[in-house]
Amino acid sequence: MSWINNTLSSSIGRKIIMAITGLFLCSFLVVHLIGNLQLFKGDGGLAFNTYSHFMSTNPMIRVAEIILVAGFGFHIYEALVLTRRNQSARGNQKYVVDHIGQNSDWKSRNMGVLGSVILVFLIVHLYNFYYRYHYEPLPFDSQNNKNLYAVVMTSFQTWWYVALYVLAQVALCYHLLHGFASGFQTLGLNHRKYTPVIKAVGYGFSIIVCAGFAAMPLYFFIFKS
Repeated sequence: MSWINNTLSSSIGRKIIMAITGLFLCSFLVVHLIGNLQLFKGDGGLAFNTYSHFMSTNPMIRVAEIILVAGFGFHIYEALVLTRRNQSARGNQKYVVDHIGQNSDWKSRNMGVLGSVILVFLIVHLYNFYYRYHYEPLPFDSQNNKNLYAVVMTSFQTWWYVALYVLAQVALCYHLLHGFASGFQTLGLNHRKYTPVIKAVGYGFSIIVCAGFAAMPLYFFIFKS
C-alpha cells in the first residue's frame, strides 16, 4: 500500500486528484444550474420550493452531498498543497518567475486567487441558503414547503450580495477556462486532434454555466426589485 500513498502524495498524484475532483465538480455545476432554473418559472417560487424540499429530504441526495463535500475538500486541499510546493520550488528566483510568466497565461498563474474568491463566496452562499434552510425557521408556501424562494428574492435584491455573486461567477469562469482543459490533460487526454476540441468545449461550458448563474441575481435585482 505504500506505493499507493507515495503515488497519491506525489505532485503528479495530487494533480490527478485535482483533475478528477475538478471534473466531478463540473458535473455538480450543471445539475445545480438546471435546478436553479426553477426560479424563472413565474409561479411565485412553488416549483423552486418543491425542488428545494426534494433536494433536502431525498436519502440519495443526502449521500450525494457527502460525496460532494468530500470532492470539494480534496480539491481545495490538493490545491493548497500544490500551490505551497510550487512556491517553495520557485523560491525568490526572478528568472524562474519570469520564465513562468512567458509560458503561462493570467488564468493559470492566478488559479489560487480565483479559487480563494470562489471559496469566500461559497462560504457566504452556503450560510445564506443551505444553513438558513436547514437550521433557521422559514415561512412555508401554499404547498407547505419551506419558502426558500423568499430568501432568494431577498438576497438577490441586496446589491452587495449580487455584486459578490457576479464577481464569484467571473472568478469561476476564469478558473474553469484553465481548469477544464488542464484536467483532461492531466488525465492523459492530450492529443493534437482532440485537445482543441476539449478546449473549445471547456470554453463553451465555462461561459454558459457561469453566465447562467450570474444571470439569476442580475435578473431579479434589475427586474424584480
